[in-house]
Amino acid sequence: MLMQRVGAPMTPAPRARRVRRAAVAMAVRCLTALLGGYALTAVVATLVARLLPIARVEATVWGMIPGFLFYAVVGLWSFHEPKLSRVAGWIWGGTIAAGLALWWLGVRP
Repeated sequence: MLMQRVGAPMTPAPRARRVRRAAVAMAVRCLTALLGGYALTAVVATLVARLLPIARVEATVWGMIPGFLFYAVVGLWSFHEPKLSRVAGWIWGGTIAAGLALWWLGVRP
């Protein structure tokens, strides 16, 4: 047991701070993989459906079917990549870029 001086503030041990930092990083990685991966998959599937030159219903199906595989690959990659900043940048940046492209294209005629 560590002895502490009277009146000294309680500061967490360096190991406890590392554990908390790792826990926060893992929570952010999980949220990015789950929510960001879903958002990226939804926007990419919508963009693919918008760009395909076939009927709307068929384009929606052809956009959604590969989306399941895409979501799984994005989720696996987000836990495989060592740098959290790279994961967040690619997932959230890709979502924003694809969303802007979709917004720029507008509604399908």
